[in-house]
Amino acid sequence: MTSFPKQVEFHEEGPREGFQMEKATYPLADRLELIDALAATGLKQVQCASFVSPRAVPQMADSPELFARLKKRPGTRYTALWLNDNGFERARACEQVDLDGKIVFYVTEPFSQRNNNCSVAENRERQLRWIDCYIALGIPLEQAYVVTSFGCNLGGPVPVSAITDIVRWLADVCADRRIPFPAFYLADTMGWANPEEIKRRVGAVREIVPQARIGLHLHDTRGLGGANVYAALQMGVELFDSSVAGLGGCPFAEHKTGSAAGNVCTEDMAFMCEELGISTGIDLEKLVEASRLAERIIGRPLNGHLMHSGTLAAMRG
Repeated sequence: MTSFPKQVEFHEEGPREGFQMEKATYPLADRLELIDALAATGLKQVQCASFVSPRAVPQMADSPELFARLKKRPGTRYTALWLNDNGFERARACEQVDLDGKIVFYVTEPFSQRNNNCSVAENRERQLRWIDCYIALGIPLEQAYVVTSFGCNLGGPVPVSAITDIVRWLADVCADRRIPFPAFYLADTMGWANPEEIKRRVGAVREIVPQARIGLHLHDTRGLGGANVYAALQMGVELFDSSVAGLGGCPFAEHKTGSAAGNVCTEDMAFMCEELGISTGIDLEKLVEASRLAERIIGRPLNGHLMHSGTLAAMRG
């Protein structure tokens, strides 16, 4: 029998991952309006921007100004992404950023080089330094991501052993430093996951760290996003990254067969959970309005379903 979690938590990434995937740069005022609309839905966390190279990702060049102008709502964390020391220091300099200690692992050499300009082994050593940096600054280590956890357009299939090797290494590091094991995210960066692999890899992580909270960062690149979320719910996963209106993707994942555009859609996945009797803490009607706002800002039809069809609340009376 399926045993779903009683409640799930969605971390919204549209304002960061969604807008950095677009070729155009959108007005700061529009992005701030969208962030506020998303926070008003009851979402507990909204990732607003990234502190990365303006040359590589010019859409995020104004991140310090965005946070300076941000008007926070109680109950929502406003986070950012960084990949190196310079990005972290820029994020720390913005008082409005809710710093969340995160580390990121790679499992294929080509993507590690393309996305972070280092080898897989070098990156792991960098993450060790990040962990010690967070400890020194009193920032809890909250999240560990393994990108391309299911497969990589540039490096091919990813064996389960590549994931479990990182889990064991990190478990030892946390034990040595006497810190809690963080939420462990399997990221389907390039849309390779399928429901059975979701179950297989979540199960493999759980065998090693049964006490850990497992999160999923899924893309809907090949149309399996919803099915993969459902499989994860069957495994008891209750933490997901998602993007309003299905925005997002990875700007460094493209190769000759296509890109990795399209994160799982926040409102569609929240709707599915509510229909299954799983609480999200989200006001779906407000979230639908936020997705329609995103569509107006982007200026073209977006991929979400609920934003175009509406919820079932009105039909049910």
